[in-house]
Amino acid sequence: MTITRIDAGARMSQAVIHGDTVYLAGQVGAPGESVTKQTQAILEQIEQLLAKAGSEKAKILSATIWLADMADFAEMNAVWDNWVGGRDAPARATGEAKLATPDYKVEIIVIAAR
Repeated sequence: MTITRIDAGARMSQAVIHGDTVYLAGQVGAPGESVTKQTQAILEQIEQLLAKAGSEKAKILSATIWLADMADFAEMNAVWDNWVGGRDAPARATGEAKLATPDYKVEIIVIAAR
């Protein structure tokens, strides 16, 4: 089966397609922005990458969300819930983690069907 890499670099690809499954790298927003702005930016990036891979947000199978601080859970969820729109909600897990830099407050990893 063919493996296709999208926006590949020396360290990682932003997306990898294997068969009819699309795996996205963890997406982050602009460092230092609010949780709301970072989450909005991340979700836009996810939509763009899924489109490049021949998929869309309605085909997301699972999402893993990392927050630098679980106190930001409600703020992130307000953006997420609006984006999902009450339908086609994927399986999802959210946890707290030390992200790559303290300026990142949210990171989202997605797996989708094509």
